[in-house]
Parts: sequence; C-alpha cells; structure tokens
Amino acid sequence: MAVSGDLKMKIVKGDAGYVLEDVPHLADYLSDLPTYPNPLQINPAYSVVKQYFVNQDDTVAQKIVVHKDSPRGTHLRRAGPRQKVYFEADEVHACIVTCGGLCPGLNTVIREIVCGLYHMYGVTKVLGIDGGYSGFYSRNTIELTPRVVNDIHKRGGTILGTSRGGHDTSKIVDSIHDRGINHVYIIGGDGTQKGASVIFEEVRRRGLKVSVVGVPKTIDNDIPVIDRSFGFDTAVEEAQRAINAAHVEAESIENGIGLVKLMGRYSGFIAMYATLASRDVDCCLIPESPFFLEGRGGLFEFIEKRLKENGHMVIVIAEGAGQDLLSESLQSMNQQDASGNKLLNDVGLWISQRIKDHFARQQKMSINLKYIDPTYMIRAIPSNAADNVYCTLLAQSAVHGAMAGFTGFVVGPVNGRHSYIPFNNITESQNNVVITDRMWARLLSSTNQPSFLNTKDVDEVKKEEEPPTQLLEGGNCKDSKY
Repeated sequence: MAVSGDLKMKIVKGDAGYVLEDVPHLADYLSDLPTYPNPLQINPAYSVVKQYFVNQDDTVAQKIVVHKDSPRGTHLRRAGPRQKVYFEADEVHACIVTCGGLCPGLNTVIREIVCGLYHMYGVTKVLGIDGGYSGFYSRNTIELTPRVVNDIHKRGGTILGTSRGGHDTSKIVDSIHDRGINHVYIIGGDGTQKGASVIFEEVRRRGLKVSVVGVPKTIDNDIPVIDRSFGFDTAVEEAQRAINAAHVEAESIENGIGLVKLMGRYSGFIAMYATLASRDVDCCLIPESPFFLEGRGGLFEFIEKRLKENGHMVIVIAEGAGQDLLSESLQSMNQQDASGNKLLNDVGLWISQRIKDHFARQQKMSINLKYIDPTYMIRAIPSNAADNVYCTLLAQSAVHGAMAGFTGFVVGPVNGRHSYIPFNNITESQNNVVITDRMWARLLSSTNQPSFLNTKDVDEVKKEEEPPTQLLEGGNCKDSKY
C-alpha cells in the first residue's frame, strides 16, 4: 500500500481503487512511544466476548451501494478497542468540554466518557471544563467521577455548562499543557470541531502527547459523513407533541391553521422527519426547498385549497426556511452569533402574520391561526432510549480511540459501523436534505403539498445537487438507504 499525507490529510491507497482516509496517530509525530496491553483483556465484563478487539486493518466503506465493476472506494478507520494502548491508566489525565447550543444527550455522552475511562481502562483523573472553550483559561474545572455523573443522563442540558466562541488556541493549549491533560474530549457542532482541529494542530506542532477527540453534536443533523447526530431522534420524537397540539387546535375550530416552527437553520431534517412521522401535517417548509407566497401555485393558494377540502390545516416550518423572503420584506441585519452562525429572522412569526394579512385582505375566508414554537423546549429535554444507547456507543468509541493513540478525529457511525473520521471531513461541508431524492418525494406524497418549484427551478436544483448515485460516492446519502 502507498501512504501519503500532510498536515491535513493522511491517505492510504490499496488495490482495486481502495482509499483509506486515515486519522492521525501520536506515533506520526512522536517517536519511540511505549505501548501496553489493553486492560480489557483482563476485564471480567468482556471475558465472554470472542473477538472484542478490532483488527488494525479494519476499515469502513463510505460507499455501500456499488456495481460489480465499481472500485472499492473511500474507507475510514473502524472504531473500537485495540490490543495495544499508548497510555497507562495512572498516566491518563482527561478533560471533557461541551460547546455551542444545547442538545438532548449531552449529559449522556459526558457520563459514558467518564464511566468508560473508569470502568474499561481504570482511569480516575477526569476533569470537566466549565462553560465551553473559554473555560480552559477563565473558569474553574469540575472533577468528574462515576459517582458524580451517575444520574446526569436523566437531565437535559449539560452539567458542564456551554458557550459559543471563546476559542483562543494558544491559551487553550497552554492550559492543557500546564494541567498535564493528555486526553481532550470535545463535544460540539461543526464550528466547535473546527476549533478542535486547530487545537489538535497546535498540540502536534508543540509535540505534545495529547489525544484530541471530537464527538459531533448537532440537533439539526447537519454534520456530513455520519449516519445521524445524537439528539436528532429525541428531537423528532418531541416535535410530535407540538405537531399534535397544533393539529388539535386546528381541527377544533372552523378554518383552523396550526403552524409549528422547528429547528433547522440550514438543514430541514427535523421538520422533514417529524412531518413524515406525524401524518397530520399538510405542508412542510424547509431551507433546502424554496417556496413563494403569492400567485398561482404559491403557499397562500395551497392553504386556501386545503382549508376548503378539510376545514383545517397544519404547517411545519424549519427556522431557516424562507429567509430569502424575509430579507426582501425586512431589513436584513447580517449579524452573527459568537459561533459565526448568521442570526436568523423569526420566520414563524413573520409567516404567521403574512398568512393572517393575506386572508384579511381577501375577505373570502375567515381563518384562525395558532402559532407554536417549541424549539428551546425540544433542545432542553433529556435524550430518549435510542439516543441514550447511541451516545454510549459514541463515548466508548471516543475513549477506545484516544487510548489507542489516535488523535485529530471525530467519532460517528458510517453505514451502521462506528468509525474514526478526520476533522476536515466533517468541517468542510454540510449535510442537507436532498430535495431531488426519494425521501423528500415521500414527504410530498405524504402531505400532498406542491413542491413550489417550477420546471426551471427543478433543473437548477438538479445542477446544484449531485444525483443519488453520485452522492453515494464518498458522500453521506442517508436517504438512499431506504
């Protein structure tokens, strides 16, 4: 096999078009590192497992739908415990930090990193960094033990606190070095992982024996490569409560409209999956699918048609949908939060008022509109059973990778197998709903709403988005699995 690499990418090429996008390892820049037998070999909990350790050559294919003559394609390093580790238990001094917005499952990930280090590897020194990245140099730390974190998975939010911004690479790495920390677990979204990548580069530049590991977090499910992000299942489930309430309100009064705004700054996955799960939604609006209000084929015409047919209607809108329409009617501020995200206008309130104004002007039909915004309620709840299990697997995969000496990576499932993914693979692009793919077609079939796209718009969208068969080529094509 041929190996090539620079500071950004470590590539291994093999026969028949095999490509491994590998993650960095401490041995890449530190020589003569000692190794130790993995203590899981004598852990009674794993004594019955026939093959617990992952083979060093195990990789996970990014493309699983292939033709008979297809090249083997791009692969990622498989996650899991190795027979040899690069840290002894009493040598490890770990820290955990949470950054960005809240998401169901944060406390579960924290708990399982702490318990995984303690129960699988005998590590007893784990610190919690208070308040995001700035906590490395401006706040106190929290000592984390299995007893401290025992029940935190039952709570929403994060016991460590969080913040946006505050990333000062030099101060953070100084703090890591001064405290003797050699495992850094960073839980956050794409902006947070960009920061983690910079921390890793600085750690490597200084030649420190420190594993920097990212656990990707985004309730919007907009992280590429991985199958899904933790907290997403919980968010979709909880969104049902708001949709059910909107449906009850709408059908209880003549010409009732229930409007629900859900999360989804740039990606409409929560709105799409909540709509498909509910079956009570008449129209779903997401950032990836443009729509218009006035005229033939517009939203107002569809609302009037549906009210005449059913007497009531439920609309779900993602927070990032229709922002181009808002910027036309409202003064766009173009402001950003501390993480660099554009501050969005409230599309829910805006479109509610536009619908009311339209029907008031027409004087053909009297409507009763109820607007529900559950976004912060959804973010703040504990994770459900499925996400709790998922968070456990993410945390344990992160711990196994750090103990095995890997660094500069994030963990996540790729085609059902947990993998170690280089930072730049998830920070250079974004996962979006593909409106020319089958899952969006299923939604349109479920709601019987128009696509709000004319032929010219569809052609333009198809040019911008790769077709599904090409999306599978090293891309993250969740929809094409079903």
